Amino acid sequence: MKVFEGKAGDRVLLLGNEAIARGALEAGVGYVAGYPGTPSTEALEALIEASSKLGFYAEISTNEKVALEVALGASLCGGRAMATMKHVGLNVAADTFMSIGYSGVEGGLVILVADDPYAHSSQNEQDTRLYGMHAYIPVLEPWEPNEAKELVKHAFETSEKYKTAVIVRSTTRLSHIRSEVILGELASPVLGDEFKRDLSRWVLLPANSRRLHREALERINKISREENAFSWLQEGRGEVGIVASGIAYGYVREALKDLNLDVPVLKLSLTYPLPRSLVEEFFSLAPKEIVVVEELDPVIELQLRSLADELGYSGRIRGKDLLPSVGELNTTVVKKALAEVFGLSFVEPELFDLEVNVPPRPPTLCPGCGHRAMFYVIKMASKRMRIKGVYPGDIGCYTLGFFPPFRLVDTSYCMGSGLGIGLGISKASLDEVVIATIGDSTFFHAGIPALIDAVYNSHPVVLVVMDNSLTAMTGHQPHPGTGFDFRGEQRPKVHIEDIARAVGVKFVRIVDPYDVKRAIHVLSEAINWVRENNAPAVVIARKLCALYEYRQKLRRGEKVTPYYVDEATCTGCRVCTDMFGCPAISMKDNKAFIISDICVGCGVCAEICPFDAIKKEGGSS
Repeated sequence: MKVFEGKAGDRVLLLGNEAIARGALEAGVGYVAGYPGTPSTEALEALIEASSKLGFYAEISTNEKVALEVALGASLCGGRAMATMKHVGLNVAADTFMSIGYSGVEGGLVILVADDPYAHSSQNEQDTRLYGMHAYIPVLEPWEPNEAKELVKHAFETSEKYKTAVIVRSTTRLSHIRSEVILGELASPVLGDEFKRDLSRWVLLPANSRRLHREALERINKISREENAFSWLQEGRGEVGIVASGIAYGYVREALKDLNLDVPVLKLSLTYPLPRSLVEEFFSLAPKEIVVVEELDPVIELQLRSLADELGYSGRIRGKDLLPSVGELNTTVVKKALAEVFGLSFVEPELFDLEVNVPPRPPTLCPGCGHRAMFYVIKMASKRMRIKGVYPGDIGCYTLGFFPPFRLVDTSYCMGSGLGIGLGISKASLDEVVIATIGDSTFFHAGIPALIDAVYNSHPVVLVVMDNSLTAMTGHQPHPGTGFDFRGEQRPKVHIEDIARAVGVKFVRIVDPYDVKRAIHVLSEAINWVRENNAPAVVIARKLCALYEYRQKLRRGEKVTPYYVDEATCTGCRVCTDMFGCPAISMKDNKAFIISDICVGCGVCAEICPFDAIKKEGGSS
């Protein structure tokens, strides 16, 4: 079902992210802005889909900083606003975020941040709760989808009551589980009316900021004294208690049941600042020892230690000496730690062994992906020009160029970092040629400043923009270069080549990566250009995402004609498998063969085959 469907009292199965979106709708959200990033994306998509039905504003922003600023602007007019992002997206928004901690807000402002313990689809495992502590912005953590829905509603109320932004922290496990959710009434969007001018709050000049800093501290201390909704004490026997938050509370529940333990438990939803009254009461229930179960960093543990000193609790506080700070927790990990604390026997569960030697399968680009063709082009042009290349990469589908057979991603830090790092390499390593790669959505998100720097400071780098005309990795969302929005409505199209020329790049070329020979020629020209002119060159490899295009063809009823290998001509040279690596091509009896069911008919393999052994079904090569 759609998150805007259903009536109050209905019990429905929702994804955690969908439950978060439903909570925002029941709270009367009037403005939503975000940038797609796993594991947060579905919440943004659900809210954008609902916006046209319920009459509020929603957008996919250019990046997370812009998204937070759009939401803040709406809040300053009295509207209820939400910004959505993944944990590393908060790094991008951090400049604005930190100042919001000082200024506070007007209308309710909720920031959904989805963390990624175990780094399932991210470059790090950072803990957003530390950002909350850094900025004096409260953090709420739900433990299951229904609570997530209710907690989002409460977050808007808290935001308006204390005039502060509020973080709702999810994690991959919570965002992507499905559970029963009890629907409430949808609320009319709170749109606000006009800008609430307040020069003493919104203009962060030093004189204002010093005062606002003190007010931020007073505000967070007041929240600690007054707020404890969705947190509770569960009494039990013994002198050892457990504190848990978020999805970790679910693991604690299961572990205690399996170990047959009845002990005091403090379940927290407000994890910064801690609800002071509940903590003080819990200290009296667990006089000897407290075990903190949380993902990832010891955020609760450190706050408890500080409060223990202040409130005179003399018992032992444990946490990260028992539980890991790396990766996700689970019931088994928690059960093992608690068994150690309570002196119980614990037997590791046996894993089911299939006794099958399954070959490793690293992630790979889709059949027909233009990125694969362009990586082949980069490798061949580098060989043709006999260069010693360095290949800084970026965040997107094309990060998979790290894997064999290409190995053309030497660095990958964060959105837009590839070119910036490449600029430093171009100055420090004079005998190497830098060829940096970036995607189209990432170019708009964070790549433009580094390109301006490359022009201004004369960096001899080649920037290859892998333009598949979508934000593909997170599910084919649009961006400023697609020419349409999430609803399919036409929007002004921002051209990457126009930006490159506007900032002063003299060498700008567009290639079709399927046209391998021309692309190699153009990239070779670009390499010569940067050497001779000590200036940057931009090559835009433009080919619509193969998976998206394939789906569109199927919807239109178009036939996709695959390619095949002529065994009589094939010599088994393995260029198509070992140098190109399309997953639709394999080897059998020292001959290449194409799996027709997954071939999308791009024809690149036919172009690179040195013996013309690959041909189109029903036609020639």
